[in-house]
Amino acid sequence: MREGGLDAPTRHVVPWRDADYTDTAKLDAELRRVFDICHGCRRCFNLCDSFPRLFDLIDDSKTGELDSVDSAGFKAVVDACTLCDMCFMIKCPYVPPHDFDLDFPHLMLRARAAQAKAGKVGFAEKQLTKTDRNGRLCSHAPGLTNWAGNRKNGLTRGVLQVAAGVHKDAELPRYHGKTLLDRSDETLPLNAEAPAHGRKAVLYATCFSNFNNPGIGIAMRGILAKNGVETEIVYPRCCGMPQMEHGDLAAVAESAAVVADELGPWIAKGYDVVALVPSCALMLKFEWPLIVPENAAVKSLAEATFDASEYIVDIAKKEGLADGLAALDEGVTLHLACHARAQNMGQKAAELMRLIPDADLTVIERCSGHGGSWGLMKENFEVGIKIGKPVARQALKAEKGIVASECPLAATHILQGMERLDEAGRAPARSLHPIELFAKAYGIAIESDAA
Repeated sequence: MREGGLDAPTRHVVPWRDADYTDTAKLDAELRRVFDICHGCRRCFNLCDSFPRLFDLIDDSKTGELDSVDSAGFKAVVDACTLCDMCFMIKCPYVPPHDFDLDFPHLMLRARAAQAKAGKVGFAEKQLTKTDRNGRLCSHAPGLTNWAGNRKNGLTRGVLQVAAGVHKDAELPRYHGKTLLDRSDETLPLNAEAPAHGRKAVLYATCFSNFNNPGIGIAMRGILAKNGVETEIVYPRCCGMPQMEHGDLAAVAESAAVVADELGPWIAKGYDVVALVPSCALMLKFEWPLIVPENAAVKSLAEATFDASEYIVDIAKKEGLADGLAALDEGVTLHLACHARAQNMGQKAAELMRLIPDADLTVIERCSGHGGSWGLMKENFEVGIKIGKPVARQALKAEKGIVASECPLAATHILQGMERLDEAGRAPARSLHPIELFAKAYGIAIESDAA
């Protein structure tokens, strides 16, 4: 057996319907097997808080080995995982097809599925994962919602922390009164002279772009129209990433089936599928086929799906982009989101930004520490700020006028980290998505983050 593996990592189907998957004794045995391998390696000590918690458990135990660690301590390790996949993708030498067969994030997912089955996911946590319901409600009164969610509003944020466990200092997504789907009937003239004229793409809005930042989708449509690409906006429902974070794999499977069924006819008509947020692209491309491998529509969707940055870069490489890109007024610090990196497609957002003339770009390839809804919670927010401190420090050092990330939640989290380190007022007031910046380079007006 080789010490480490140099083969491309592969993943197994998630057998969440099998009784053994959430069997307490069998899960504990697998946790111990994997944790013992991690203890002997420790390459992931600086990725997230799961590994320091694990190694502290072992180091502080009676024997200094896993045999004297009580399994009750494992919950803290499981709870600290953000499912970012970076240990699997970039650090671990023992992932499949290595004989050790180690997939730490999916083992944490299994542990959370067992917690969910045992009824150990709190009521408030479950309500926060209902992004479609919450988005619909909040979009009916965005002014009130954004006022109440403002972290400077000590009264309402204090109540939210007590009632829902959301940290009072965490920056929350803002809401629009007019969602991206509401604007789906707006037509844009296509540039028939563009090299890519004839392409067709259906934009999977995602819950974030639909309810929280329609500007990402509007910018994408503008870019694609400039390049002659016909677009439609579709949003059947959330991809299920929030539910997956809490181990509700049945809900994820249901979302996969519904979305795949609605997008299937578009694929049959020759449309590409473009997901506007990396976490959602990751779900459509990689996670769903492992959760419902028997679903042919899900498999077809995975093969047809592009990440937003990936799609524009694909046009640039295959047909060429339409003329009209101009240099941006300011330099850009670009954070590469973990769920974009986990798609194993290369630095597509950086490639995208470098297509802009005279691009003044600093790229940061490290976890922001946010981890989706994980980083908003009372018990995780300060941990997330600590994990993201190296990113915030690099962003301040770069001294660019714009901070951008493919993950909008990561971007706001980075800005918060910069604020805490900033003594000279260098932190920008607002972050942008790379797609919005690319639209700006084309002279396409971009929107504010809430309306």
